[in-house]
Amino acid sequence: MSAQPEVRTLNLPDADATEQLGVQFAALVEPGDVLLLDGPIGAGKTHFARSLIRAFLGRMEDVPSPTFTLVQTYGEAPEIWHADLYRLTHPDEVIELGLDEAFETAICLIEWPERLGSLQPEKALTLRFSLTDGGAARQVAFHGDAEWAKRLEGL
Repeated sequence: MSAQPEVRTLNLPDADATEQLGVQFAALVEPGDVLLLDGPIGAGKTHFARSLIRAFLGRMEDVPSPTFTLVQTYGEAPEIWHADLYRLTHPDEVIELGLDEAFETAICLIEWPERLGSLQPEKALTLRFSLTDGGAARQVAFHGDAEWAKRLEGL
């Protein structure tokens, strides 16, 4: 997965903490940012993405999981692309979805990022979600470059 070093780890004791992290990220992200949301089912990836999208748009928005649609887009300038690559069988399918182009101009939230293979952007930030306290809480480890480390200082 990510070859980037771990730059920060946060404990998320409940769903509200995961939601608040999404709100904080809405103020951090910029066009061209790619967030790779890694972790097991139920670890909070979609919950985080949903809260980030709603906060970024500044309104309550229906944000379904893109498990079956593969990609959901929101907003206009910049667009937010929320993708769930679980059902992809080959990295070439990423190109068919248009994600490679979206990586340059949109804010991209990618669940199951290992399906990107070599198409994973170098400057992406990986958020590795894990279950703690027997599944009652979550933890997220951030893996990114020095630029991401600086941007995450305020969290």
